[in-house]
Amino acid sequence: MEISKLKDENMDNFFEAVLTMKSIDDCYKFFEDICTVNELKSISQRFAVAKMLNDKCVYTDIVAKTGASTATISRVNRTLNYGADGYKLVFERLSDK
Repeated sequence: MEISKLKDENMDNFFEAVLTMKSIDDCYKFFEDICTVNELKSISQRFAVAKMLNDKCVYTDIVAKTGASTATISRVNRTLNYGADGYKLVFERLSDK
């Protein structure tokens, strides 16, 4: 397995901090402090797009529901197909709940 190009001590520390979150409220508090509103909205929009693509929704439905551009949808789709499988991992774990 290839080690991420992002891997460094700062990223490890950040991800360790994320892993300490125990509730959605914890996540809101932490991410509201560390990200701008626009960053969080962009991240959550990409996640919604990925979920809809994973559920086999068509671009027009995704645009209508999320407001994402077709360029964003294409980028997320490329990540789903050729990325590190992070979305796949999360979707599998969410479906096991």
